Amino acid sequence: MTSLNQDIKQKLANLNVLEKIIAINVVVFLLALITKFNFIWFQLPSGFSSFILKPWSLITYAFVHTEFLHMLFNMLWLYFLGRMFLNLFSPKMALNVYFLGAIAGGLLFMFCYSLLPEVFGGNSRLLGASGAVRALLIFLCAYMPKQEIRFFTFNLKLWYIGAIIVVLDVIGVISGINNPVTGNAGGNLAHLGGALLGYFYAKQLVKGQDIGKGFEKFMDYFSNLFKFSKKGPLKTVQKNKSKAGGYNKADFNEFNNQKKIDVILDKISKSGYDSLTSEEKEFLFRAGK
Repeated sequence: MTSLNQDIKQKLANLNVLEKIIAINVVVFLLALITKFNFIWFQLPSGFSSFILKPWSLITYAFVHTEFLHMLFNMLWLYFLGRMFLNLFSPKMALNVYFLGAIAGGLLFMFCYSLLPEVFGGNSRLLGASGAVRALLIFLCAYMPKQEIRFFTFNLKLWYIGAIIVVLDVIGVISGINNPVTGNAGGNLAHLGGALLGYFYAKQLVKGQDIGKGFEKFMDYFSNLFKFSKKGPLKTVQKNKSKAGGYNKADFNEFNNQKKIDVILDKISKSGYDSLTSEEKEFLFRAGK
């Protein structure tokens, strides 16, 4: 049992940040399925008066799925987008875009249902990671729109894919309004909210401004509240003569690689992904692995 626990912990530690979010979503879905627990207190209500009683739902709704296919497709999108995103940007930026996309999608959902109740109907609840996933997708489409990806036997520019997805979401909102029983206007509103956030984030980043820095600092402060520093006993340290100034060759190589990555990312933020040379793209791809 101990060996199994250690193996599970090691596998979880090797996951990137977005793969860990996938794991959390799967665990929550399985818990709901096995225990029949109703996660209504983690779903986002459409009314602000109900939302005030559970403000955490603006984040937690993105981890709740009640339908298997809904969860499956969201997690598949998140997996492939995550690999692409983390080849170019830091894990913290990935979390910024993901969570801000979830928040933007939730706010647009509540705003529309509260402002236009006669259009969108009565009380509703929002759940699922679609808005957050849309934010990552549209961020990539807006940041490097001319980048091509292979689609079966032909290539497609990223901005084509982003435009098609947004048009389908707009159609989904209209369809949901006309057919509230079979449609999903609320879910598509969340998609559009996440897409708007991803687009705005990318365009501001191209200009050299990271709009997620404030949110990142808030999350760092929040996480630090739950950290407790422990002072261990003094230990005798034996100096390694193969190290210079406390660093060995591997340390220096890692430092140099990181500096090169920073320079490439800075170049992307100023001139776009297409400004990179083939060698720089190859180096960034290998570093992402």
